[in-house]
Amino acid sequence: MLTAVKLESRRSLAQFGRYLLVGGFNTAFGYGVFALFNWLLTRVPYGYLWATLFANPIVITVAFLGYKWFVFKTRGHYLREWLRCLGVYGSSMALGLAGMAILVPILRHRMAHPQAASYLAAALLTCVSVVLTFLGHKHISFRRAAGSPEPPQES
Repeated sequence: MLTAVKLESRRSLAQFGRYLLVGGFNTAFGYGVFALFNWLLTRVPYGYLWATLFANPIVITVAFLGYKWFVFKTRGHYLREWLRCLGVYGSSMALGLAGMAILVPILRHRMAHPQAASYLAAALLTCVSVVLTFLGHKHISFRRAAGSPEPPQES
């Protein structure tokens, strides 16, 4: 029993490490896709909003595939898992917006440089978001049905 707990703990830690690696790639890729669309739409009014709108489905889909293939290693069920992934990201964005609305005013009153409050709040919420989206993807987006086989063992 104790050995099984240790093995599951190691598996989860390795999985979280892979999640951070894939997430690092996703961050760079996502920024690059946004920057490309933003540049292409420079002359369009509110081009940055259109760039965000066009980039998000591409970036979320690439992130989804990275998580599916390299982190959680699930097979099949692409549409169902992709829709769940969108739900996890949507929930994360909603929590982030609520968190910013709460944290920024608090930090502004407590910081020597109140103009930096939004940057600190975003950094703190990013840390929270990384952990919550990992758990969301693990238990919602890519959860395994009861009795489904485990992915190959970690070496």
